[in-house]
Amino acid sequence: MKAMDIVRTSRHPQRLKSKDYIEYMCDPFIEFHGDRLYSDDDTIIGGIGLIDGYSVMIIAQQKDRNFGMPNPEGYRKVVRLAKYAEKYKFPLITFIDTPGAGCGIEAEERGQSGAIANCLLEFSKLKIPTLSIVIGEGGSGGALALGVTDEIWMLENSVYSILSPEGFSSILWKDPSRKEEAAELMRITSYNLFEDGFIDKIIKEDGGQIYHLKNEILKYLKKISSLSVEKYIKKRYDKYRRILG
Repeated sequence: MKAMDIVRTSRHPQRLKSKDYIEYMCDPFIEFHGDRLYSDDDTIIGGIGLIDGYSVMIIAQQKDRNFGMPNPEGYRKVVRLAKYAEKYKFPLITFIDTPGAGCGIEAEERGQSGAIANCLLEFSKLKIPTLSIVIGEGGSGGALALGVTDEIWMLENSVYSILSPEGFSSILWKDPSRKEEAAELMRITSYNLFEDGFIDKIIKEDGGQIYHLKNEILKYLKKISSLSVEKYIKKRYDKYRRILG
């Protein structure tokens, strides 16, 4: 498929959402709410789940709630739950599916940029294993806030980028109709990003991706159980030093 076709697939309204994966993988899943400051943003689903005997913290963006665009209180909830996971030594798994962070005036008034920046800072220094999975559309800082992790995976027909192809073509050429060309230039597909060394694994989408993903997560949880804190922190540091050049 062409890159823009994959973009359309990643945005399809019938595509599996974070909650579908959580409900399939976790038995039980105990959801937490609120940022302890302003309110609860239900665009962010977060809580403790049991995956075949492994206890994990899962934090996810739910695309059918506010279009998957979290507000500052959502990102503050992300940090709260990440720190909770660190305190109790739970591995952290995030599901990324957003075109970007909430961009309204109220979100800016409540400190959207600071909330995202704090996510980046806190994720970079967590003393627990961390994994992020792009399951649909991963856009801008709204996605990156959940993506500074030891490993980054993508479903085959997902995308991960600094902005949308429409936004890219509007800025670069003042012509949003050139989105097809922009999507190719941006190298935003899972195969592009794997080739470029930005992500660590591609999950095949052949109708059984929800099953494949659970199996890969179980392999990951088994692997990290033997790693020391120092090893996965060093791995994270080395990964982002390499990406940043």
